[in-house]
Amino acid sequence: MSAAERETSDRSGRGGSRGASPGRGSSRGSRAGADKSASGKPRGTGKAGAGKAGAGRDRAGKGASGKTGKGASSKDRAGKGPSSKPRGAGAERGRADRPERAAGPRIPDDITGQEIDRRVAAELRTLPEGLAEKVARLLVAVSMTIDDDPEAALAFAREAKRKAARVAPVREAVALAAYAAGDYAEALSELRAVRRMTGDDAHVPLMADCERGLGRPRKALELLASVPEDSLPPEARVEARIVAAGARRDLGQPEAALLLLQVPALNSRRTDLAIARLRYAYADTLAELGRTDEAALWFERAMAADPEATTDAADRLAELQGVTFGDDWDDGDVSD
Repeated sequence: MSAAERETSDRSGRGGSRGASPGRGSSRGSRAGADKSASGKPRGTGKAGAGKAGAGRDRAGKGASGKTGKGASSKDRAGKGPSSKPRGAGAERGRADRPERAAGPRIPDDITGQEIDRRVAAELRTLPEGLAEKVARLLVAVSMTIDDDPEAALAFAREAKRKAARVAPVREAVALAAYAAGDYAEALSELRAVRRMTGDDAHVPLMADCERGLGRPRKALELLASVPEDSLPPEARVEARIVAAGARRDLGQPEAALLLLQVPALNSRRTDLAIARLRYAYADTLAELGRTDEAALWFERAMAADPEATTDAADRLAELQGVTFGDDWDDGDVSD
C-alpha cells in the first residue's frame, strides 16, 4: 500500500461496468486511480503520488548555461556592449513574440504539501526546498482528484514530472494517473521507469494489465511469468492472479482463467479488498461460463469480504437473480 493511500480514502467509485478487459471493471481502485476492474483489472498497491521511495534527485532543474541566446556574447553584432543595446519597441516586440510556457494546473489553496506521506517527503528532500514543496502539493493534488477526475490528476502528475522527473514517487504518480485515465501506453512507460529506479517488482501486475489494455494479453502473461510469484508482496500476488486470469479470458480461455483464480486466498477468512476482488473475479468468470448459481454464491462471498462496498458485487448479484430497480420500477398495488 502506497503513501497517499494512507492519506486519503481508497479511490475510484467509477465502477459499475464489468468485463475482463482493462478499464471495464467495477472495483474501486487503490492506486491513483490505478485500477478499475475486479474481474481483470488490477488494483494497485498505493495511491498516486505516494509510492515507494525511489532513487535520485531531480537534475532537470539545472539552470541555463547563462547565455542569453544563440550566439550571444558580451557584445551585440554591431560591436556594442549590452548596456548600449536599445530597449525600445523592438525589444518589447521580441519578448512578446516569444511563446510563454502555459501555466501548470492550479493547485487548490487548501493543499499545503504537508499531507504527503513521510517516505515520499523523504524522497522530496533531495530537491531544493521551494521545489520540494511545489512537488509535494502536486502529488497530494493527484491523490485527491484521481477518483473523480483522472484527467485532472494526470495534469497534476505531469506537472510534477516536469519539475522532478528523477524522483520515483513522481513517476509513479504519473503512471497511476495515466492508468486511471485509460492511457495505458503512458502508464506502462512510467511504470517501467519506476521499476528501473527502485528495482521493485511490486508494479509488475499493473504493468501486465497495461499490456492487456494495449491489446497484448500474451505479453501480459509473459511479463507475469518473468517474475516469481513468491517474490511479490501478498496483495500483488493476488493482483497477478487476477490480471493473468483476465489475460486468459482475453484469449478466450475462461476455464484456464478459473483455474488461475483457485488459490487458497479465495477461501480466506480475511475481510479486505484484495480478497473481495479475487472473489469478484472468480464470480465474474463463473458467470461468463454460464454457471450462474455458483457465480451468485461467489458474488455474495465477495460482498462479505467487502463491507465498504467498493465493488459492485451487490449489483451483479441482483442482476443474476433477475432483480432490477429503475426509475420506472413499479412495486404494484399492495392495497387490500
